[in-house]
Amino acid sequence: MEINFNQLKRFEKQIILKKIGIAGQKRIFSAKVLIIGLGGLGCPLITYLAASGVGKIGVVDFDKVEISNLNRQTLFNSSDIGKFKVLQVKKAIHRINKNIKVITFKNKLTFKNINKILNNFDIICDGTDNFETRYLINDYCLKNKKILISSAISKFDGQMIKFDFRKKGPCYRCFMPSQPDFENNCQTEGIFSPVGGIMGSLQANEVLKTILNKKNTHSCNLLIFDALKTEFRKSKVSINPKCINRC
Repeated sequence: MEINFNQLKRFEKQIILKKIGIAGQKRIFSAKVLIIGLGGLGCPLITYLAASGVGKIGVVDFDKVEISNLNRQTLFNSSDIGKFKVLQVKKAIHRINKNIKVITFKNKLTFKNINKILNNFDIICDGTDNFETRYLINDYCLKNKKILISSAISKFDGQMIKFDFRKKGPCYRCFMPSQPDFENNCQTEGIFSPVGGIMGSLQANEVLKTILNKKNTHSCNLLIFDALKTEFRKSKVSINPKCINRC
C-alpha cells in the first residue's frame, strides 16, 4: 500500500511520531474495526478512529436517534432525531474522512447473526448497555480468537478492559460470572456526559495501540474511572476456573 501526498499531509502529525511512522499509518489504513453500540461510548470512539484513518469501520445498532441521546452522543444533532443511528453515523464518518469504508448493520445482535456481522473484523469494540449482549459478544470473540475491547458507563463511572483471545487469559464471564439482577445503564441510572467521551476516547486509544502492536498494559486489567474524584485505578482480572467457558 502506497501513501499518496494528500494522505501524507493529512496524517503527518501521526506519521512523524517515531512509534507510528509510515509503516504504522499503513497498518491503521488496513485495520478492520467493528463498533457495537452507537451511544455515548461509540460516538467518541468512532470520531477518533475515523480521524486517525482506520480503513474499514463496521457499526452495529438497531436504534433510532432520540432527543435524550443528544447530551452525550456527539455524532448526532436534533435533525437526526427519528433516524437510524447507523445511517447517520455513516454520514458522520464520511464527513470526517470520505475514504473510509463503512459497513452498517441495522440489526439487533443475536446468536443467529453474530458470525455474519463479526466474522470479517479483527478488533471488536463493545459499547453495549446490557449483559445479555456483552456475554454474547464475549463468547463469540473467545471462540473465534478475536480481540475484544469492552467499555461500560453509568452515572459518574466508567470501565474498560481489553481481551486478546489470541492468547490464553480470562474472559468477561471470568470477571462477571452471572448476570446481575439489575441492569446498570444510562437509561436506568443516568449518565454524566463527559464520562462517555473519556471512556470512548480511551477505547479508541486501545484500538490504535492494538493496531500498531504496542505493549498493552490494559490487557486483562479492568480500568476504572471515577469522574467525581477524577481518578483512575486498575483491577487485575484473572482466569476463573469455574467460568463456564473453561468447563
